[in-house]
Amino acid sequence: MEGSDFYPDRTTQQTPTYSTAAYSTTSVHVTALDGLVNVNSLFTIAVFVGLSLTTPGQRSLENRTSCDAGIDVAKKLLVFEVVSFSFFLFSSLVAQGLKLAINILNSKDVDEVFRAHINTKVLRVGMLGSAIGSVMGCLFLMLSMVNVIEIRLGLLSCGSKSATHAVAALVILVTSALLVYISTALYAFLH
Repeated sequence: MEGSDFYPDRTTQQTPTYSTAAYSTTSVHVTALDGLVNVNSLFTIAVFVGLSLTTPGQRSLENRTSCDAGIDVAKKLLVFEVVSFSFFLFSSLVAQGLKLAINILNSKDVDEVFRAHINTKVLRVGMLGSAIGSVMGCLFLMLSMVNVIEIRLGLLSCGSKSATHAVAALVILVTSALLVYISTALYAFLH
């Protein structure tokens, strides 16, 4: 058998032409979605580490009973961790759904490996929804980490310096990073 029986001659096939406005390069979107899913996975691990490090009735390192966190702080920690996990799961599932759609559409067009014909409005709204889920997950994870700090280092209300410094560093750094993330995501969404 000749090689042409297995591989059709591509020079005789008509390849459809599409305007660049009709579809966009999706390999960048898939890479961005991969990054989002990977980061969400790391944050999800942090959620479970936070849950495992705290137990009700645990004494703080402050060595004053008035600085020990009560059951209400442990309850808030659990609620914040569950809500954080839910947002990260939402974000990851939306991103995975978009990736699946892009990959299935890419597999239909062998001539355009890195481009899928996908509704860009749906893609942008899905990516925005996924980004919002990640931001909300980060906010609730930060709140839960404040509770972890209070359980381990002492309540903020009792004036624990180490707890205050840890919370201040956490809030400043996470808020700054979220502002950068939100501004770049909005810039990419609007342009």
